[in-house]
Amino acid sequence: MKVLLKSLVRQAIPPIAMFGAILVLWSIAVWAFGIRSFLLPSPIKVVDAAMSNLNELTSALMITSAAAICGFLASMLLGVMIAFAFSQSSAIRNSCYPYAIFLQTVPMIAIAPLINTWFGSGFHSVVLVSLIISLFPVITSTTKGLLSLDASMLELFQIHDASRWQLLIKLRLPNAVPDIIAGAKTSSGLAVIGAIVGEFFTGYENAGFENQNFGLGYLILLTSDQLKTDKLFASVLASTLLGIFIFAIVTGVGSAIQRRWYSHVSLG
Repeated sequence: MKVLLKSLVRQAIPPIAMFGAILVLWSIAVWAFGIRSFLLPSPIKVVDAAMSNLNELTSALMITSAAAICGFLASMLLGVMIAFAFSQSSAIRNSCYPYAIFLQTVPMIAIAPLINTWFGSGFHSVVLVSLIISLFPVITSTTKGLLSLDASMLELFQIHDASRWQLLIKLRLPNAVPDIIAGAKTSSGLAVIGAIVGEFFTGYENAGFENQNFGLGYLILLTSDQLKTDKLFASVLASTLLGIFIFAIVTGVGSAIQRRWYSHVSLG
């Protein structure tokens, strides 16, 4: 435990030191060049704005967190299921994989208005945008893991007349665990981006500062239009911290799963 704690501290010190240096340079630049607050507020003003609007930021953060987590979990479930189908049939894979690539390449600015038209504005549409943006890495990583089999292991299963289902559950899926985790890490960050982008275009029903029924993306959009740059920076910082937090959670869970899995394999 102490070794793990020391390792985490050693890993945390460099980025924290870099962040501190950036804050210092930022403050010096604002003071030295006399930059106006509506163009670039000082770090102190950003902190003041965050503290002054803490309730709004917290409420928006919770809503965006819920949308990002729902989008991420949906992308994991759907992505793994699609990858299962791809691994079972080359015809399905060759026919459908180009459409999976379509999800990654099509500009969301072109899709979001259609989602808003078809499904209306609100939390469900934001989750859908988050799902679309975060789905592709899960499909590609899981498919790669399911198909990248050791030839000798595959031959062993075939010698024992293993069924397609046994091959999937006992060989392909265990082999794909590291790739699924890698896809989850990428997808977790994209889910947060997707939730914020979704809030840009689909927003929330009855959103407004009176009822605080809005997420960080909607808050970023409003503060940008109103040139409340200090509050805008505070919202962006909250979004960044949300992405880091979710990525850290997914990374931690993935590492625990891998340790437990490889420990189980070695003992078995």
